[in-house]
Amino acid sequence: MPGTVRRWRPGYPLDLGRTLFPLRRGPADPSFHAGADGAYWRASRTPGGVGTLRIAAQAGEIEARAWGAGADWLLEALPRLLGAEDDPAALVVPPGPLRDAQRGHPGVRLARTGLVMESLVPAILEQKVTTLEAYRAWRTLLRDFGTPAPGPQPGLRAAPSARDWATIPSWEWHRAGVDPKRSATVVRAARIAPRMEEAGAFGHAEAFARLTAVPGVGPWTAAETLQRAAGDPDAVSVGDFHLPNLVGWALAGRPRSDDAQMLELLEPYRPQRHRLCRLIGLTGARAPRHGPRLSPEDHRGR
Repeated sequence: MPGTVRRWRPGYPLDLGRTLFPLRRGPADPSFHAGADGAYWRASRTPGGVGTLRIAAQAGEIEARAWGAGADWLLEALPRLLGAEDDPAALVVPPGPLRDAQRGHPGVRLARTGLVMESLVPAILEQKVTTLEAYRAWRTLLRDFGTPAPGPQPGLRAAPSARDWATIPSWEWHRAGVDPKRSATVVRAARIAPRMEEAGAFGHAEAFARLTAVPGVGPWTAAETLQRAAGDPDAVSVGDFHLPNLVGWALAGRPRSDDAQMLELLEPYRPQRHRLCRLIGLTGARAPRHGPRLSPEDHRGR
C-alpha cells in the first residue's frame, strides 16, 4: 500500500468515525468506504484532480495516505477535514443531557471538506425524497458517470466533474430515479460550479446567499451543503422532515414542532445552532413517533 503518506497528531480528542460520518451518503456510497481495520477511505474530485484518501487513527496519531492527482491537495487539507479549524467549546449548554453528551463525546468535530459541489449534488438529490431513494440515485450516478478512484481500494469512485454532471442525458436521470426538478437543479449548479465552490470560503450569510441564488437550492439544501463543505456550526437544516420534532422534544419536551418553533428554540444558541443539533443527536433523544411516514416514490416509471 504505497501512496503519499502524512502523519499528523491532532492535539485534541478526535472521534474519527463520528467526525467523518456525515460525509457518507448511505452504507453503499461509492465515494466512501469504512474498512474492517478501522480505516476510512474517501474519493474526491479536488482542484488538483481526482484523489483517494485513506485515514486511520492509532495512539493519538492520524496516518493518512493519498493517491492520484489530488493526493497533495487532500493531504494538505487533512487537518481542516478533521476539525482542526473547529471549536466545539464555542457551544455552551446548560447542565443536563446536553452537557452530558458534550462531555461524553469530546472527539466529535465538524468536518470541513472545502469541496462544495461534492456536498451540494447529493444534498439536491435528497430533496423531498426518502434517504433510501436519494442514496440509490447517488450510487447509480456515481457508478455510471463517476471516475474510478486511484489507489488500492476496489470499487471506490469519485463524483462526476461539473461538466459531466451538466451533460448527463435526461433518460439517465430518470433511470436513476431522479425527477426533472432535481436533475435541473444539479445541472444549473454544475454550470456555475466555480461560483459554487467559492461559497465554501465565505461567511455564513454570504455563503447561503450564493448557494440559494441557484433556482431549486433552498435553505435546507444550502445548510446540508455548508455543514460539510465549510464546517458551518450555524447552518440549520430548515425544512427537514425530522429535525424540528427532534429539537422540540429535546429542548422543550414537545412531541411535534414546526420550523418556526424549532428556530425559536435554537435562537439562544446562535451561531452554534447546527452544532447543537448534532449534539442533540448524540443524546439519543427521539420524539415520540406518530403520524404518516414519508413513502418512497418511483420516478422511473413516469
